[in-house]
Amino acid sequence: MSAHGDFGRFFEDFEVGATYRHWPGRTITEADDILFCMLTMNHHPLHIDAEYGKKTQFGRNVVVGNLVVDIALGQSVRDISGKAVANLGFEKVEFLRPTFHGDTIYSESTVLEKRESRSQPDRGVVTVETRAYNQHGELVMRYRRSVMVPKREAGLPHTFPEPKTEAGSREG
Repeated sequence: MSAHGDFGRFFEDFEVGATYRHWPGRTITEADDILFCMLTMNHHPLHIDAEYGKKTQFGRNVVVGNLVVDIALGQSVRDISGKAVANLGFEKVEFLRPTFHGDTIYSESTVLEKRESRSQPDRGVVTVETRAYNQHGELVMRYRRSVMVPKREAGLPHTFPEPKTEAGSREG
């Protein structure tokens, strides 16, 4: 087995219309949300001030939307971009309902399109729509993204270095 194992797919492995359900889900804690807000410098009180959140239409803090996007993106890596050469772009990010502390995000991606690269014959471009749902099965967010993935014939570089042994040492 290679260092990459079964992580990701080659261009030929994608079929238009196929849907991949990503596992496992991810429960978002208050600490996750606040840390993400601080790291990204998003200091909107709706995300970090509980007293402010109580006075809004939601009656509590709302998880910052980009955290939900990034969780769904991370969940999709094994199935969609695990072998990717590059993420080419995101489009049409839609936040459809709020996510709250304690919600668990589950996601799935559907292949919308695939085409061979015009400039690199050893790879292709795959476009997917990724959807995130909460634990109640409610759609909370969706987006489209395109990734460049290698064809099987291109292979992948070996990224796990071979261990070196010192003279006189024994491997066991």
